[in-house]
Amino acid sequence: MRSDPLAITFADVQSAADVIDGVAVRTPLLEFLPLSERVGSRVLVKFEGLQHTGSFKFRGAYNRLARLTPEERKAGVVAWSSGNHAQGVAAAAKMLDIKAAIVMPADAPAVKIANTRALGAEIIAYDRYTQSREEIATDLARARGATLVPSFDDPFIIAGQGTAGLEIVEQAAAAGADIGRLLVCCGGGGLVAGIATAVRETHPEVPIYSVEPEAFDDTARSLVSGRRETVAPGATSICDALLAPSPGALTFPINKALLTAGLSVSDAEVAEAMRFAFLSLKLVVEPGGAVALAALLAGKAPAAAGATVIVMSGANVDGADFARILANG
Repeated sequence: MRSDPLAITFADVQSAADVIDGVAVRTPLLEFLPLSERVGSRVLVKFEGLQHTGSFKFRGAYNRLARLTPEERKAGVVAWSSGNHAQGVAAAAKMLDIKAAIVMPADAPAVKIANTRALGAEIIAYDRYTQSREEIATDLARARGATLVPSFDDPFIIAGQGTAGLEIVEQAAAAGADIGRLLVCCGGGGLVAGIATAVRETHPEVPIYSVEPEAFDDTARSLVSGRRETVAPGATSICDALLAPSPGALTFPINKALLTAGLSVSDAEVAEAMRFAFLSLKLVVEPGGAVALAALLAGKAPAAAGATVIVMSGANVDGADFARILANG
């Protein structure tokens, strides 16, 4: 993997695709008439809710863990996550017979905690408002001699997430669609960085937008300022999967070089998108996975010729929370 000038190249994404081939799910690029009619143009949905563990995170996790040496596998891995990366690492570790410990916020969605534990991972709970997950995980990995597996700021993780972009390009072509714009959810920036790396190779002219919760729009602001911005203390959002405090040291240079701009959406717009996805598209999508749809429905992205592609990144939402969001509509 190259670290200069950017953390990954298109070749790295291709290599990741070879590693996860036959293991990860090749998720569909779906087209829904109600959505295209609502927007007034053709829309294609990359639905990562059908990936192993219900989100795109399995792609990067498996690519990272599969690269470990036999000695590193014996020592195990440590990761931190609010839930989706936790499940992805846990699932990959189970497949590869590697012990995994995951540092998770105590208030993470119950379904994500339960699923991570069911996959055999050890869970270390922490208070996201008073403790540093990075410090806890780093200290634990050092004490155990384990490999640290970051949720986004790792070349193999970014490249693994980028395999979704390779699929988007191939599937859009198979559907006879010219990609006019691409909207991807963004927390720490690993998914959009990987996808942008893959898509830009063959579609250098396509506008690519990151989409964040408005209280966590650090990538959008960083793209404007040219430096890594941080989230205001005490910021909250229903998008539990997208609460990174700042863009990654590796992901931001990629996104700065490849993205068109950053968009942001309110929690109310996210909730409305989740309701639309369920009622009109018959899809269950978690808050963080719905931000790209929310931006599209709210008209946040500049118009473009050709088809719009949006990435719905995950479907891991607590039943009670989902029911409350649907009822509030």
